[in-house]
Amino acid sequence: MYAIVEMAGQQFKVAKDQKVYVHRLQTEEGKKVTFDNVLLLADGSNVTVGAPAIDGAAVEAKVVKHLRGDKVIVFHKKRRKGYKKKNGHRQSLTEIVIESIISKGAKKTETKKAEPKAKKANGKAAPVDVSVASKPKAKKATAKGDDLKKIEGIGPKIAETLNAAGISTFAELAKTDAAKISEIIADVRGNHVTDTWPKQAELAADGKWEELQKWQDELDGGVAK
Repeated sequence: MYAIVEMAGQQFKVAKDQKVYVHRLQTEEGKKVTFDNVLLLADGSNVTVGAPAIDGAAVEAKVVKHLRGDKVIVFHKKRRKGYKKKNGHRQSLTEIVIESIISKGAKKTETKKAEPKAKKANGKAAPVDVSVASKPKAKKATAKGDDLKKIEGIGPKIAETLNAAGISTFAELAKTDAAKISEIIADVRGNHVTDTWPKQAELAADGKWEELQKWQDELDGGVAK
């Protein structure tokens, strides 16, 4: 006999005495846990399919231990932007053992419904403060600069650092000396050559994108080959 059941947001095909690794559960080690969202039950040739779940069916399991999975490396790279980022991730898991599969008679776990926000007083709807509700929402300022990451050699971190220093447009970057740019981004990790950035920014500010693209194809991370 086996069942297909949803556990911790995932669907598993399980049988009695089977070990299963699921996303981290809040249940303590050694205690039992019941999963009542059973989608399918099969006992020999007798197969029951839920719509979507089978009423009264459940899978009972015991929490063996909590652990973490194998490390997964996540690597991001942006071509011609000088941007590389490497992270590791280990998923928090729980090891459980399936103790029994109940085909009917299991009690569903109750989920508490959220109370309505506006309570009625004496059968009438609660009053709404019209002075507050009718006020128009203030619009946020949407002053937005240019996308400095279009400059060969500038990545997200450098663009953020330049914006913090008051350089947010191509025109402002074009007017800034390469040595001054290097001084501004001195705390950003990596070896950054800024010699071509002002000229690239000047072409971008003038809208000469084809000329800029042709030149960038000859560059390597913003450095002339």
